[in-house]
Amino acid sequence: MGISLLISEVTVIPLSVLIVAVNLPFLILGFSQIGKQFTFKSILAIIVLAIVVQFIPYPLITSDKLLIAVFGGFFLGAGIGMAIRGGSVIDGTEVLAIYMSKKTGLTIGDIILIFNIIIFSFGAYVLSIEIALYAILTYLAAARTINFVVEGVEEYTGITIVSDYSDEIRLVITEKLGRGVTIYTGKGGYRKPEDNPKQIDIIYTVITRLEIARLKTEVEKIDPDAFIIMHSIKETKGGMIKKRPLEK
Repeated sequence: MGISLLISEVTVIPLSVLIVAVNLPFLILGFSQIGKQFTFKSILAIIVLAIVVQFIPYPLITSDKLLIAVFGGFFLGAGIGMAIRGGSVIDGTEVLAIYMSKKTGLTIGDIILIFNIIIFSFGAYVLSIEIALYAILTYLAAARTINFVVEGVEEYTGITIVSDYSDEIRLVITEKLGRGVTIYTGKGGYRKPEDNPKQIDIIYTVITRLEIARLKTEVEKIDPDAFIIMHSIKETKGGMIKKRPLEK
């Protein structure tokens, strides 16, 4: 989209045509690296975007460039994020971002931001430094929104629970929440020198942050004194991460 906007500024080619033409090479990459269904959805999304840009007029809500950059970036990021969650993209750089996010530790939003900073840094010569800076600010807001929509809503959290009622808590997690658990065998370290260390089962599970409140409530019912440790998880692979269907 950024490249299309810059080209439209120095040529007479309609923006809607450029949106489709400039994104084609990226869609070919998506076909070879990600998949056929992804590419088909993306082509459809980009064509619809081009049609909307060409034929649907939008009223001018504000002339404040800061508001345009911040809220424009928010809605842009929300649209990109929902498209990605639906299995497609509306911008060619998102194809590269999805591909590179699997190869690096960067998020999709961060990679999109880096691409557009580079694009609009060159765009400063075509437009102006001020407009280029506002464009970068737009994508800064968009990148944060993309990360939240794509990863934040179902961000996984690792939960470690130390309790004398570990078996009851395990059953709650597996039966009520439908999540898998791992049991560690540990020993209590807070003791007097003459006492033998108490052996205890330590529960570890991975849930989404939307489920944290429910888990804490269930654990509170069983053991109000349970020791709970929570930490964010960047990525997971293998195991039973996805919630399994509960038996009726």
